[in-house]
Amino acid sequence: MKVAIVHDELVRKGGAEQVVLSMHKAFPNAPIYTLCYNSERTYPEFKKANIVTSWFQKIGKNEKLVKLLFFPFAMLAMRSIRLSGYDVVLISTTHCAKYIRVDKGTTVISYCHTPLRVAWRPWSYENIMKKNWLIRKLFLMAATVLRHVDKLASRRTDFYLANSNGMKEAIEDAYKPRNEVTIINPSVKLHNFYVSDKVKDYYLVVSRLEPYKKVDLVIDVFNTLPDKKLVVVGKGSMELELKKRAKENVVFLNGLDAESLARTYAEAQALIFPQQEDYGITPLEAAASGRPVIAYGKGGILDTMIPYTYNSAKSTALFFKEQSAQALDTAIKAFDQLNFDPQFIRQYVQHFSENRFIRKLEKFVEEVLPGFYPLKESFSTTTHTHTPYDVIEARS
Repeated sequence: MKVAIVHDELVRKGGAEQVVLSMHKAFPNAPIYTLCYNSERTYPEFKKANIVTSWFQKIGKNEKLVKLLFFPFAMLAMRSIRLSGYDVVLISTTHCAKYIRVDKGTTVISYCHTPLRVAWRPWSYENIMKKNWLIRKLFLMAATVLRHVDKLASRRTDFYLANSNGMKEAIEDAYKPRNEVTIINPSVKLHNFYVSDKVKDYYLVVSRLEPYKKVDLVIDVFNTLPDKKLVVVGKGSMELELKKRAKENVVFLNGLDAESLARTYAEAQALIFPQQEDYGITPLEAAASGRPVIAYGKGGILDTMIPYTYNSAKSTALFFKEQSAQALDTAIKAFDQLNFDPQFIRQYVQHFSENRFIRKLEKFVEEVLPGFYPLKESFSTTTHTHTPYDVIEARS
């Protein structure tokens, strides 16, 4: 039984790339096909995998070029990949991985992190929606074409996996899949994080510095709270603008190694998560560090956190209802009056361990392909040791 893994591109570090690493651990002998690969910009663990790139590798190996040349070059490059002789093709995608070609009879399982944003949610590009009417019209026309192409490509998928309930609904609305969408929550690398007894006085944001991440909202609030400190970890297109905007109580960091990032999480008062994400891995990383989250209460955060209602010791997050400075300011001041339990938070996040993700993925493949695992040793000699975790009722 032969398996191939396909991912959009490997030129960044993010939640989708962590999912691919978990897939690789489940099927370590499966090659990973991708648009392009930059070993210096993504996780170093990929260096041990068999990475196969498209011809796009010759013209672009960074996130900016992937976005700039996506239509039509990235789409055509992914379309040029023909996978022959595989029984299962396991796709991880937000944009172009679904364009690969496979043999008739190959079972295609797609872990869709989100339907292609530019095609299905073009209005979410606020910077373009603020342009003049001609630019907006051309952009929306292009989005309509991409939506049609994207939906056609989605038909080669036999089974869809989603990261959350909200994303399950989005996949169903966009692609009308012929089989039930199954939710398998992405994991957090628990071994990378720890609980510290030396919590400091700063709040934390870990994010790419892009408009939809709403880091500017957090900075605006902390600009009015000079007695509170904010640490922002990340980089992106808004970096210079945000640094100019911020006052002295806001510190920017980037390029942290794993040890430094873990310490930064472990010693923070709380992670602030102001954006609406399809899933969001950073709240789980904070939880793995025993730290609570102050979050905008929409999107994937609803699947991963236990919101405070009346008992903070049995909660992992405090939600605010609006993406406004007033709502976030109120939440921060309310947080100061609460006492979250770091050990409870760390215990709760065991539900999102990588071993559990791998077990659920293996179980799903076994259910859709009976007899798969008796033949598994033909392509994999790795076994997984699974640690039993105490069950916590998420809404107790």
